[in-house]
Amino acid sequence: MTERRPIRPLPGQLVNQIAAGEVVERPASVAKELLENSLDAGADRIEIDVEAGGARVIRIRDNGVGIPREELALALQRHATSKIGSLAELERVASLGFRGEALPSIASVSRLTLTSRARGETHAWSATCQGDDIDVSPAPHPEGTTVEVRDLFFNTPARRKFMRTERTEYTHLLEMVRRLAMARFDVGLTLRHNGRATLQLPPAALQEERERRLARLLGDGFVEHALGVDVEASGLSVRGWMGLPTFSRSQADLQYLYVNGRMVRDRTAVHAIRRAYQDVLFKDRYPAYVLYIDVDPAQVDVNVHPAKHEVRFRDGRLIHDFLSRHLRQVLEGVRPEPGMESALRPQEAAFGLARGASTTGAGAAYQAVTPRQGRMELPVQEARALYGERVAEWSDQAAPMPQRSAPSGGVNPHPVPRPDPAAAGAPPLGYAVGQIHGVYIVAQNAHGLVLVDMHAAHERIVYERLKADMARQGVQSQPLLVPLPLAVTPAEATLAEEHAEAFVRLGIEIDRSGPESLVVRGVPTILGQADVGALVRDVLADIGTSGDASRLEARFNEVLSTMACHGSVRANRRLELAEMNALLRDMENTPNSGQCNHGRPTWTQLGMTDLDRLFMRGQ
Repeated sequence: MTERRPIRPLPGQLVNQIAAGEVVERPASVAKELLENSLDAGADRIEIDVEAGGARVIRIRDNGVGIPREELALALQRHATSKIGSLAELERVASLGFRGEALPSIASVSRLTLTSRARGETHAWSATCQGDDIDVSPAPHPEGTTVEVRDLFFNTPARRKFMRTERTEYTHLLEMVRRLAMARFDVGLTLRHNGRATLQLPPAALQEERERRLARLLGDGFVEHALGVDVEASGLSVRGWMGLPTFSRSQADLQYLYVNGRMVRDRTAVHAIRRAYQDVLFKDRYPAYVLYIDVDPAQVDVNVHPAKHEVRFRDGRLIHDFLSRHLRQVLEGVRPEPGMESALRPQEAAFGLARGASTTGAGAAYQAVTPRQGRMELPVQEARALYGERVAEWSDQAAPMPQRSAPSGGVNPHPVPRPDPAAAGAPPLGYAVGQIHGVYIVAQNAHGLVLVDMHAAHERIVYERLKADMARQGVQSQPLLVPLPLAVTPAEATLAEEHAEAFVRLGIEIDRSGPESLVVRGVPTILGQADVGALVRDVLADIGTSGDASRLEARFNEVLSTMACHGSVRANRRLELAEMNALLRDMENTPNSGQCNHGRPTWTQLGMTDLDRLFMRGQ
């Protein structure tokens, strides 16, 4: 028989250690809490010193407003904070930290010293915490605050056993500092490990300075292959950088998301961003981005997770639609335009793009894609007729080249009509000069050489036209010869009834026939061979979770992509110059023309400097 134990309050030290388990996972989480306090204190210069990956020492010094002597002891007590004072302020939290648990929780599992001099004061004071006892004494210190945390988990051996190697712990801490450094470009940061400076970042006010900081933190490749984003609508805004589709990753290791300046992980936002890329990413690849979402603080709950890693939007649907729509428009707006720079050098090509200029809204300056790393030969139908009507147009516009002298004993050859790619108003992709093995188009523009995979490029053009036609005409439905009864849950039946109009727009005719049953009477013509039951359940699942039918839309796009592939000009097909030029012009006016339907690059630019380097000219 279990002996009854009396209910009693826990000792304060134990309460703090339990709270520490929520916010203190490792040295990196300690540094995060302390750095966020420094930022909330208005610091614009922060120095971080760590030893043994942070297990032995974490020391963070800032030049913020500081803490007066009479508040030092309070700062080390639970639920004491200067950041909120009412429920109204709690519902509109604008600071990075507010729970009032970080300092006492950290102090309960380490040897912590808090030293500060309030702004305008002449003396500094230091508070040390030993269990529930706090001792305050004078100390030398400039304006600002220093928090020193020694011997993390010294009094909780079980927690200390879960610490990893010094290198691993420092890697986690460095990543946390990098994330925070991208949140606050206005703050200078210095990080030293075991006495050696590993990160020195001056404040970055100008765009060029911010991009230099990004390059320092994420590598030159990201900045060179990114599009600037700056969109505002409906009280929401998103800004930052999106990696071009062909600068994708094999894992989601270059994705940074901030909400109101707070680095977070949010499934709604991540899903929306992924959806914006879904039509241009190579399979099993992940986009790269650094994005900042700003929303009314009253519309987002930041008190979801003790460590503040997650947020909850009050209107997740609005956020999802805003991000997916506007970010997709940014990607679709990337087309070749006059003034573009040359692309990467051949030896640097690896799923990368030439630098993309910043965009505002859906605008973009240029895009250049590296050579494909391999091809997929697909059987396709002839589509030469698509450009037949434009041959005369380009033949008429072609400027005749000077007539060459006739060879001895011969007749003057017929002049070859060819426009001047350097002429004023010449198109970005220039003019075609020939084909290579019926696969690649060779063109010349004002910057040098352009190579185009003609099947991949035409595939994207046809695909975008099919999508536009479907958007104009709607999804056509075909009735089933025999209506299909479908057993569902009561919640699914209610969902289908409430969203009947959405199903009609998707080409699905469906009725509720009972508390747990539906009858399907028609399906989209384009998906006539699909498993009807699975199709309806997928749509119900999507509507139930995200409010739309994204998976069905993806299936539509898959079918259209296949149709586009079979309706595109095939490899090994010889085209006339006018046909090639018509293809180049269509590329310049087609969304997402830098990638085929499978996310592979469609063209690349080699500038004169690149060509000179290949032949060692000027060396």
